[in-house]
Amino acid sequence: MNLPLITVNNISVKFLNNQLFSNLNFELSKGQSWVITGKSGSGKSVLLQAIAGNIGVNGGSIIYHFMDDVHKQELPGNALLTFHRFIAFAGAKHHFKTLSNTSDFYYQQRYNSSDSEDTLTVRQYLQSVKVNEHKTPYWTFDKTIAALNLSALCDKQTIKLSNGETKRLMIAAALLKNPIILLLDNPLTGLDVETRKSFNVLLNEISTSGISIIMATSTFELPDVVTNVAILDNGSISQSLTKQDFESSEHSVGEQVKVDINTLQQLLNTSAANHSYKQIVSMADVFIKYGDKVILNKVNWLINPGERWALLGPNGAGKSTLLSLINGDNPQAYANNIVLFDKKRGTGESIWDIKSKIGFVSPELYQYFPTDNSCLQVIESGFYDTLGLFRPSNKTKADLALNWMKALEIDQYARHLLKNIPASAQRLCLLARALIKNPALLIFDEPCQGLDDHQQQHFKSVVDAICSISNVTLIYVTHYQHEIPNSVDKVLRLDKGEVIS
Repeated sequence: MNLPLITVNNISVKFLNNQLFSNLNFELSKGQSWVITGKSGSGKSVLLQAIAGNIGVNGGSIIYHFMDDVHKQELPGNALLTFHRFIAFAGAKHHFKTLSNTSDFYYQQRYNSSDSEDTLTVRQYLQSVKVNEHKTPYWTFDKTIAALNLSALCDKQTIKLSNGETKRLMIAAALLKNPIILLLDNPLTGLDVETRKSFNVLLNEISTSGISIIMATSTFELPDVVTNVAILDNGSISQSLTKQDFESSEHSVGEQVKVDINTLQQLLNTSAANHSYKQIVSMADVFIKYGDKVILNKVNWLINPGERWALLGPNGAGKSTLLSLINGDNPQAYANNIVLFDKKRGTGESIWDIKSKIGFVSPELYQYFPTDNSCLQVIESGFYDTLGLFRPSNKTKADLALNWMKALEIDQYARHLLKNIPASAQRLCLLARALIKNPALLIFDEPCQGLDDHQQQHFKSVVDAICSISNVTLIYVTHYQHEIPNSVDKVLRLDKGEVIS
C-alpha cells in the first residue's frame, strides 16, 4: 500500500461567506494522480486552493505527510520549510506583472505596441520563478521550455500570448518549481487538439519524474496519467472511484437539453434591432506584423448576413488577432483593406459604432473584465459596450438583463458581485452581456471554457435556437468539435497566420 502524501480530514471551508464544504475528506497517496470533477459551483477550484494553502479551512485539517521526508533532508540555507514551497498551483487566470511590478493590465493592451512593451517576456517571466532546492531539479529551464513548446515564444511579451500559449506558460512556471504536488485547475481549456495530445504525454513524464498530480477538469477527456476520480457534490466528495470504475459507470453520458424557444423569441424582440447590411465582414489580403513576426498573412474572408462560421486553428494561429480586427480592438485594422457592416475601416466610423453591432466574448475578456459590479450591472453594460456599468441602471434594461440570466439559468446570482460567483457563472454572465442587445454579429471565442457538461449543452442549444429564429451572424471559435453549434455550416481554418481552408 502506497503511503499518503496529503490527507484532507473533515475540512469545512467558507468561501465568499458561503459554507462551501462541510466534513470533506480526501487522500492523495504516492503514485496516484487524481481528477476532481463535479457540477458548476461545486467547489473544484476552491478545493485545490485549500490544498495549496491559499484558502484557510475553518474546521478539520489538512495533513501534509510529504513534509516528514523533506525535514529529513539537509537543505542549503536557512530557508523556512513550509509545505507551500513544495506545492505548485496553475490556476485558471494568470497573474502577470508589468516591468514596473504592477498588475495594471487592460483588455486592448496586447494590440497597442507601446503599452505592451512594459510587460515581461516569456523568458523573463519564467526566470523569475523561485526554484526549490530540496533535490536536483528534474525540470530545468531548458527541459521545461522544450516540454511545453515555448522555445519560439521566449522573447514574446506575456500580454501578447494567445489563451492556449498562456496556459502552457502557467504550467511551465509551476513545473519549474519542481514541486512534490502539482495542482492544475482546468489545464486542458484553451489547448488545441495537438497540444492536448502532447500534454497527455507530458503528464505521464511529470508523474514519472516523481510529482503527484491533482487536477480539476471535465471528465470529457481523462488523461492517461489519471488513476482516480473524485466527484464533488453538495459540499463533500460523494464518490471516489478508480479511473477504470469511473469510465465503466454512466457519469459521462451526455444529456438532452431543452430550450424555451418562445422565451428567446420574446427576448430578441424586446431588444429588436433592424439589421440590414449587404456584408458583415469583408477582408482582402489582410497583413499583420509585430516587429519581425508575421501574425496574419494575406487573409481573405467574406462573411454575409446570417452566415454561421467556425473559426478554427491551433494555438497561436492568429485567430484572436483576426477577431480583434473585426471587433475594433486592433489599430492595425486601419492599415488594411477591411470593410465592416458595409463601411471601410478608417472612413469615419468610431470603434463604438462597430462594437454597437457586435456581441463578443473571449477568454481574454474574461481575464480582464472588472469584477466589482453586480451580475445584473455587468449584463446591462452590454448595451453600452463598456467593461462594467458606469451610469445609473435603466429599469427596462435591468429587467431584460434578468430575463437573459433566467434563460441561461444563472438568475440566482443577479444581485451578487461578479467576483463572488463561480467562474462558470461569471462566463455565462459575459455571454448574456454579449446577447442582450440582439447584435447583428455574435463573436464567441471559446465560450464554453470552464462550463460543466450541462452548461455546455444548454448554451449550445441556446445558440442554435437563436440562430433558428433570427438572422444573426455568428463566428464561433473552439478547440473541441463537440462544442460547435449545429447551426454552424461554414469554416475558416487558420494556421501560422494563413488561411488553409
